[in-house]
Amino acid sequence: MNKVSSKKLLNSKWTAVAPSNKEKHFLITELNFDENNNVTHCLIESVISNRVELINWEDLKESKHWLQGWK
Repeated sequence: MNKVSSKKLLNSKWTAVAPSNKEKHFLITELNFDENNNVTHCLIESVISNRVELINWEDLKESKHWLQGWK
């Protein structure tokens, strides 16, 4: 289980454990918060293809899918 702080999430680096389409390294490029400082919108971008995808930021806590940093 990865420890993820929503306050430090923007521009953080992530590695997919099971890459698809040669997309292994990602950056969090956009976050939106509601009035209670809960994340409502999180975009993750592939470094190799620049493909952007909406992701549930809490999925990043699953170490069987994501690793913090670029490995």
